Amino acid sequence: MSIQTLNPATGEVVKEFQEITDAELEAKLSKASDAFSKWKQTSFKERADLMLKLATYLVENQKALGALQTLEMGKTIKSAEISAAKCALVCEYYAENAEKMLASETVATDDSEAYVSFDPLGVVLAVMPWNFPLWQVYRFAAPALMAGNVALLKHASNVPQCALAIEESFRAAGFPEGVFQTLLVSSQRTEKIIRDWRVKAVTLTGSEKAGATVASIAASEIKKAVLELGGSDPFVVFSDADLKDTIPQAVSARLQNNTGQSCISAKRFIVAKSIASEFVKGIVAEIEKLKIGDPSDPSVNIGPLATEQILNDIEKQVSESIAQGAKLEIGGKRFGNAGFFYEVTVLTNVKKGMPVYDQETFGPVLAIIEFDDSSADKGFAEAMAIANDTEFGLGASVWTSDLVLAKQATKAIDAGSVFVNIPVKSDPRLPFGGIKRSGYGRELSSYGLREFVNIKSIRIK
Repeated sequence: MSIQTLNPATGEVVKEFQEITDAELEAKLSKASDAFSKWKQTSFKERADLMLKLATYLVENQKALGALQTLEMGKTIKSAEISAAKCALVCEYYAENAEKMLASETVATDDSEAYVSFDPLGVVLAVMPWNFPLWQVYRFAAPALMAGNVALLKHASNVPQCALAIEESFRAAGFPEGVFQTLLVSSQRTEKIIRDWRVKAVTLTGSEKAGATVASIAASEIKKAVLELGGSDPFVVFSDADLKDTIPQAVSARLQNNTGQSCISAKRFIVAKSIASEFVKGIVAEIEKLKIGDPSDPSVNIGPLATEQILNDIEKQVSESIAQGAKLEIGGKRFGNAGFFYEVTVLTNVKKGMPVYDQETFGPVLAIIEFDDSSADKGFAEAMAIANDTEFGLGASVWTSDLVLAKQATKAIDAGSVFVNIPVKSDPRLPFGGIKRSGYGRELSSYGLREFVNIKSIRIK
């Protein structure tokens, strides 16, 4: 089977790669296992020095790495270059902090000595998505490698050049052979890799379906898994919100990754009825300023969706919601004659039962849901009920001038992250992950660093 780079801006196949053979896969698994036996014995300083060299490489090569992302998944060029630079930050963060975070913890007991140590597990498989083809990988790899593990990457099949470029970055930084390897394989072969005795754990960022499949395989082998899956993040706007700030932030939050192809993009805009008309008018005005087109053009704000299937899914979700009574305010159709472009779309009168209310929309669609704020207490309760009326629980944001109210909302909303007057975003210093069908486990911060270690209790008398 061939693995293709297909330019989503044109719909044309740019380059093809052949899957590695079973013999090549076996060689890579063996190399990873051998590499771990040596890598786990290296000092934190040795690992940190290499990680800092990797950070330097990413900064120096951000233009080339950005261009690859634009070519393979349609990220606008400015955003793509910024993304490459952000990867350097996570490498620097763990280079500087991993040793301290994984230091043994002394415990007071009646023994001569007792402490908890954090030892690496071994070979960790990362099944990664196309939407952040660099960031998702480095934010896993930096903590995993700093903890003493080694990594295998099974990347999304539509970003093979990004996958190979990531492997090359570790090689160029001087990491030993086998510490980080890319596997050009189809999804059908992932199960075999997870079940291999040399693989000790797996992490996946992707769809619910993929997550459930990987989790069930890992569980049957009694192997650790971390899952970061979908999201239908609420963006709750109370009547006292500063709309001059909130409205542009709302558009930015929805269009994260340029077309909203992000698990933490705001997707359901839950707005107080008393300000809904003003909010919608402002949103439409902001969207009218945006330029859609060739993502390699620095002046373009909105590029294509990554695949034709995603374009078809978005089109279906919008058309079915309109048929059920949603009102189209702007957008609502494909753009251009080539590629996978879809106009930024705003739907009002969105109700439960509509696809844009119930499902994750992985594209540039803003679904606006009003709550009745004629009574403050009832309005708050209704807003929170709508925010939690989803199978997902990844992120959420709350917009209000009342910080007491905001803090009440952070407790009431069921999600892995709740931000106040800030769009949801990932940061190496804070744990990232969700609850419910958004997955389990955490990435980033000390919590993410400790996901793939053996937490070992030691008592000495």
